[in-house]
Amino acid sequence: MARNIQSLERAAAMLRLLGGGERRLGLSDIASSLGLAKGTAHGILRTLQQEGFVEQDEASGRYQLGAELLRLGTTYLDVHELRARALVWTDDLARSSGESVHLGVLHQQGVLIVHHVFRPDDSRQVLEIGAMQPLHSTALGKVLSAYDPVAHSEALESRRTAFTDRTVHDPEAFEQVLDLTRARGWAADVEETWEGVASVAAPVHDRRRMPVGAVGVTGAVERLCPAGELRPELIAAVRDCARAVSRDLGAGRF
Repeated sequence: MARNIQSLERAAAMLRLLGGGERRLGLSDIASSLGLAKGTAHGILRTLQQEGFVEQDEASGRYQLGAELLRLGTTYLDVHELRARALVWTDDLARSSGESVHLGVLHQQGVLIVHHVFRPDDSRQVLEIGAMQPLHSTALGKVLSAYDPVAHSEALESRRTAFTDRTVHDPEAFEQVLDLTRARGWAADVEETWEGVASVAAPVHDRRRMPVGAVGVTGAVERLCPAGELRPELIAAVRDCARAVSRDLGAGRF
């Protein structure tokens, strides 16, 4: 059985201690509460401070939780708010389109699926919440790469695997795809990631007009592209869904 890393356990205990009770604690208080020598406690605090997880008040010398923890916590809350705001709209999109709907966010050089609505039929389907999709070939990933500068950099720096003979992996060609995505407000994946599968996605923005995710539908090519092109009403429905979620997040009309 793998052993826990003692220094990480102590750091976690220290953060929990600072997160409850008094707003600020001195070195002696922290060390005695956790049963640590002052030198050990100070070393951990110094590391946490360098990473932004802990701040020290210059006047009193006492410690409190830092801004980096707030940023990470806000990111966590943003994802959950995004999912909560999207529940009704994604259900409606799945019902109107007859296809499965995915909501994705940028995570570790890929797209993390944070919400998945099954296709409304009796077919056997697998829940994909928590699954990762590539940035460069999926509709969700292209949308994030087109609108989010961080996702853009991640997509260019990561390995762009050619999953099929349709996958766009050349840097210049990929940039042209992103330009087109920004120009029309949506992205497509027609057998670029999986043979026989197509998808279309649009961006979701928050109250700051920042891209916080992407929503899209996925299904068989013969259903989404019956005449060789994506169905216009499907594209419109996806864009309407993305706008509705964005408005609920405070983005206003756009």
